[in-house]
Amino acid sequence: MMQDDDETELTDDDILDAMQHIPGYLDISTDDFRSIYHLAHRHAVERLFKGITAARLMRTGVTPLQTEMTLDKAASHLAGSGYKGLPVVDANGLVVGMLTETDFMKRLDARNFMELLLKLLDDMFEFTHRCHETRVHDAMTKPVVTIGQNAGFAEIMKKFDSHPGRSMPVVGTDGKLLGLLLRKDFIAAYKPKDTHGPE
Repeated sequence: MMQDDDETELTDDDILDAMQHIPGYLDISTDDFRSIYHLAHRHAVERLFKGITAARLMRTGVTPLQTEMTLDKAASHLAGSGYKGLPVVDANGLVVGMLTETDFMKRLDARNFMELLLKLLDDMFEFTHRCHETRVHDAMTKPVVTIGQNAGFAEIMKKFDSHPGRSMPVVGTDGKLLGLLLRKDFIAAYKPKDTHGPE
């Protein structure tokens, strides 16, 4: 994914070649040309992505998990939510973690779903982890990576680059949950629209 300041670095040869294709005399140095290019690129990026904010992209109506909930109940909530992970809040409603399918896999000593399925198909396999005795706060991913509702394109991208998760909680200034920002929703908003495709 392209950073907002990731632009192709122009060499002097690139600039001189471009200037030769412009009719008339240009009283401008290669450094001036490069400065104009950088400013124009930054302006274009800001114009293209100024409407992308966490508040606009987040999913609302997300019911968080509680820290003291047991994993078996959390699994039921997670399966019913349709998400791969859910935010976890403490008794004060503050977001303190994320519980994901990957966290469950780790508890069940499996690297992925197929490995877990193979274990389940093995007649010798027995569950050693007792999900009904384990609390969410003992299994969740922490510290949690959250983002503010007013975060723009660049900040969202940096936050997603900082962790491998598929989503992150959007929080207010009080640290309480406002919504869930999915990586796939951000990527969909980032991708240029296909103006030649069907409506």
